[in-house]
Amino acid sequence: MTEPPRGTTDPLSIWHGLAGTAVLLDGFHALKHALRFRARVPVAVTTDRGAALALADELAPDVRDTLGTLLTEVAEDTYRALVPRPHPTGVAALAERPARRSALETLRRMPRTAPVVVLDHPRNLGNAGAVIRLAAGFGATGVVTTGTLDPWHPTVVRGGAGLHFATAVERLSVAELPPGPLFALDPEGEDIRGLKLPDDAVLAFGSERAGLSAELRARTDHLVSLPMRPQVSSYNLATSVAMTLYHWSATGGAPR
Repeated sequence: MTEPPRGTTDPLSIWHGLAGTAVLLDGFHALKHALRFRARVPVAVTTDRGAALALADELAPDVRDTLGTLLTEVAEDTYRALVPRPHPTGVAALAERPARRSALETLRRMPRTAPVVVLDHPRNLGNAGAVIRLAAGFGATGVVTTGTLDPWHPTVVRGGAGLHFATAVERLSVAELPPGPLFALDPEGEDIRGLKLPDDAVLAFGSERAGLSAELRARTDHLVSLPMRPQVSSYNLATSVAMTLYHWSATGGAPR
């Protein structure tokens, strides 16, 4: 990660020094979650410091003091020049991305107490963010994407509400997937309602359009299907992940 110029204390100078490599936290809730899960946040700005701190008093008193120290008020035009899609809360920050080595160690560690979610060649950035938010809520070990989508893209981080910092998030090839029995969701699979998903499972979901890739299907240990009314072709990706993680939780797994 690029460091700001030595001795720099001006928030805008720090921002411009880090913007090319840091993770954009877009909005109050993304910043709140990042701080809760110990992200390193060198700079944060807001168009209304009083309103942001009032929101913290109401929704996040646990990080209110940290926000009070961190937040710098800037003009609306300055804020809009820093972020591609201004958030309604008028808050933005930059955070250091967790080390890849640490994330890989978490994903590969066995035994696991919660599954890893794999998105096989996902296409929709917002859906990927929603899945990361779900995985964090259920206490999943991590979320892995295959293919070209960057799971740390600003739109994915926005969709995940900053909860990338609550779980391990990485992009890997199918050959690099974490260990554990691989359960892949497919309409031709065994009905999930008759299964108990183990805590060390790798749960794989195909792309919104093409389904599972041939490479991932070849590595799959179990094909699993979700209950679905005839003539309904598919569920939204995030919905499928939510249903699967809920089934795991309801049959013995539990959020940490």
